[in-house]
Amino acid sequence: MERSPRGLKVGKSRRPGYRRRNVSTAICLHDEEALSPFPLARSWDHPAQPLPVRAIWAPRGSGGRHPLQAAAQPWLASGPTERPFDFCKFIRRLTADVVARSEHLHHVDVDRVLFAATQARSSRPFGLQARVTPLRFRDGMLVRKRRGKSYQVQRYFVGDREMLYVMTFCLPRFLDQDFDDKLITLFHELYHISPAFDGDLRRHGGRYAIHSHSKRGYDEHMAHLARAYLADGAVPALHAFLRLSFSQLMQRHGQVVGIVVPRPKLIPVPARK
Repeated sequence: MERSPRGLKVGKSRRPGYRRRNVSTAICLHDEEALSPFPLARSWDHPAQPLPVRAIWAPRGSGGRHPLQAAAQPWLASGPTERPFDFCKFIRRLTADVVARSEHLHHVDVDRVLFAATQARSSRPFGLQARVTPLRFRDGMLVRKRRGKSYQVQRYFVGDREMLYVMTFCLPRFLDQDFDDKLITLFHELYHISPAFDGDLRRHGGRYAIHSHSKRGYDEHMAHLARAYLADGAVPALHAFLRLSFSQLMQRHGQVVGIVVPRPKLIPVPARK
């Protein structure tokens, strides 16, 4: 299997029959069913309503151990061992470095992306790894008409800053991929963000607007971007935690925690007169 100097697998060289574990999904809000009643806006990060941080656990039946479990290498940084591992803090910090170093991702404003986690319901390795949810419709529109009715996506605020995207990682599943696939998954989701950074998704020409005409080609491009990032002086301490499995982080820290927020809803709104 072909590898780069930094060890990242090249998409073309995957063995025949390989089933990729990196099944990440970008969600188009206009495809969701409208639900009500829900508030038009949610706000966190003030004394009365902080961002909710929850513990993540290994699903029942998994035994709490990764099949390739080994002792975590002590030189791989993951924060103070006497504290729970804060996944969202570490993935946000890594993302900030990724967008700063990757030419194709310079448009991403990390301060307006809410990083979150969701609990995996099963121990299966395949399924949702991560998703990016846009908080605007096409071209950054806040309100969209559908079948004669107007809908608005919920607006999310952290402090006085409005979020334009929610990037959610499915744990422990995401952490139990190998390092290569974790990094490719991160690039995969970041690349879905519109170059205009207007709350919409990046749209490609033709029928397959989200992943282009070839999902395999899309994933190979993400592997290329990930390799370029590693070769461009990426700081090992920022991505070291991706080399640890969920069970290794649990063993080291006693607990893995992440921000858990409701998935944004579509809200019916009165039509403008």
